Amino acid sequence: MNNLECSPIKIGGYYDHVHILCRMSKKITVIKLLEEIKRSSSKWIKTKGNEFYGFHWQDGYGAFTVSSSQVNKIINYIEYQHVHHEKRVFKDEYADLLKENDTDYDERYFLD
Repeated sequence: MNNLECSPIKIGGYYDHVHILCRMSKKITVIKLLEEIKRSSSKWIKTKGNEFYGFHWQDGYGAFTVSSSQVNKIINYIEYQHVHHEKRVFKDEYADLLKENDTDYDERYFLD
């Protein structure tokens, strides 16, 4: 991400999703950043063994802005994904977040 002038702050996730908190460059769009992250990470993971040969990312993604006053809260949220998702599965939490904010989403990305 540094080569794209986007500074990572915290990266983490759980078994079925990844969170990336970063400072976005004014020189790149969110979709271009995600395309590059997905492309390079897919290429990298496939070098880690035959069991990863078929790895691929889904087409969808979610992107949100975060005010500077909330950065520490988001860092903590990312850090403790394993604890958080013992209580609530990601898909339910994410769908509720989108609904609460009147955000349209594609149901295909909520299928198992």
